[in-house]
Amino acid sequence: MIKKIQNIRDNYNPLLFDLICGVVTSLLFSAFLYLEHFEITLKFINTLFGLFAFALLLYIPKRAVLVAGFFIGLLWFYWIGYSFKYNGVGYMEPIVTLLFALVYMLFFGVLALTRSAFIRALMLFVLSFVEPFDFNWLQMELLFVDSYFGVQKYQFALILASLALPSFIKKPYTFLPLLLLLFSINFAPAVQKDAPLKIKLVATDISQDKKWQKESLSPTIELVFKEIRGAKENGYDVVIFPESVFPFFMNKAPLIFEELKKASYDIAIVAGSLLSENGMHYNVTYMFEEGNFKVAKKLVLVPFGEYIPLPKFAQDFINEIFFGGVSDFKTATEPTDFTIKGVKFRNAICYEATCKEIYEGEVDFVIAISNNAWFAPSIEPTLQKLLMRYYARKNGATIYHSANYRGTGIIK
Repeated sequence: MIKKIQNIRDNYNPLLFDLICGVVTSLLFSAFLYLEHFEITLKFINTLFGLFAFALLLYIPKRAVLVAGFFIGLLWFYWIGYSFKYNGVGYMEPIVTLLFALVYMLFFGVLALTRSAFIRALMLFVLSFVEPFDFNWLQMELLFVDSYFGVQKYQFALILASLALPSFIKKPYTFLPLLLLLFSINFAPAVQKDAPLKIKLVATDISQDKKWQKESLSPTIELVFKEIRGAKENGYDVVIFPESVFPFFMNKAPLIFEELKKASYDIAIVAGSLLSENGMHYNVTYMFEEGNFKVAKKLVLVPFGEYIPLPKFAQDFINEIFFGGVSDFKTATEPTDFTIKGVKFRNAICYEATCKEIYEGEVDFVIAISNNAWFAPSIEPTLQKLLMRYYARKNGATIYHSANYRGTGIIK
């Protein structure tokens, strides 16, 4: 196959051929994401495009691999820089976008060190464990989350092997290894249950530039208590609000705090806010039930958003220059579980709902809250939803997700 590609390349402009190969590979690699964004879920197309994307990464010329990596980074993460304008450094937006494209060009670029399809397959499998700067939103298996294949590591390994081994086998048995794909089919999906409670998921749409303004505070509080009353009247057991729906330190707002405790005698309330404790700031979830409350601190912070995954000297410099200290959030030491009316839920705040740490132990149900307005408008909520679906199916969990901007819903 490599020889055939080389022959075609030699008969045309090699530079143009490599550019086209790289762009086509990136489009196939990203197609499932954009189809989902427009609410199109086609298992056959996702399966086919995923297979072709990985096959091309194994066989295309070295220069084309670099092109593919660049455009994959661009297509998946062009939105990363959007949040910088809210920290007063909007000029960083195109720079951050370009940096992410270059990072993933180098990430996939290691495949260009060899022309061997089998070695590239091994490299891709190793790369599926690598998280550049602790950012884990490029999961290789995610391409097959809505396909006929499973998303377990052994299934991904079989897919890569089936695509790479034909390069070693002569006719008429060249494509015999494709039979390995049969063992990658998801014949026994994980069992995902519904929580035995009536749960109201509140979706809000408050733009990020207005969310933290003083004049937005009263309408937001009125909205929250209106939703609580409505959920109670409609017989819900639990009402869940998005991340930082209360955009202040809840433990410094005693009147709101007491009102929520009173309301919780009729319905359990889960809402995102902030916590100031011993001079430390935490991004937290509050759960109110029967006049009592519990606080869940965030376990996994967002790289470059809530912490800087660099050496200490670089952390201090970047945090001060670009974030004004707002990334100095602290974390919990372990996941937090809420027990609501006898049912256990694992807490997850935004990014950490897409991290394996949240699903460790016995986890059937997850309450996830997010604020996706940082990245509006973009594909970020879609990518987040797909990642949650990936972890939910991989771990047999059901996620109850409440978000500001987009993404609210039950994820299985």
